[in-house]
Amino acid sequence: MVIMSVDFGRVRTGIAVCDRSEFLASPVTVINEKYVPALVEKVAALAAEKKAELIVVGLPVNMDGSEGESAQNARRFAEDLHRACGIEVDMLDERCTTMEAHQFLNATNTRGKKRKAVVDAVSAVIILENYLTKRKNSAK
Repeated sequence: MVIMSVDFGRVRTGIAVCDRSEFLASPVTVINEKYVPALVEKVAALAAEKKAELIVVGLPVNMDGSEGESAQNARRFAEDLHRACGIEVDMLDERCTTMEAHQFLNATNTRGKKRKAVVDAVSAVIILENYLTKRKNSAK
């Protein structure tokens, strides 16, 4: 199944997708859009282009497990996205994914403007990898 993941952000939103075998998660793009309705349209168009059968949106829960304003915004975005494209949208706890993405970019010596441009796509890849692992483990 082709699964697309979204690291939803106020300014930049990262997108990643996996192959049909659910083996390889790859970054697709970072969308720079603050206006949520326009962002929903752009993500829905990408989902159609990539032939996504499922979309996973990162849920930014607090470290104590509670949900704040960012998590509520992500949930609203996921609902709007589902309505816009008709594809099933699932949520996944994304705690620490941005930190993991920065660690990866440190390890690859990615700095400056290039780092800012890709960190959200790398976060989307991490969200997707975590989701794929969860699917594999729940199938056993």
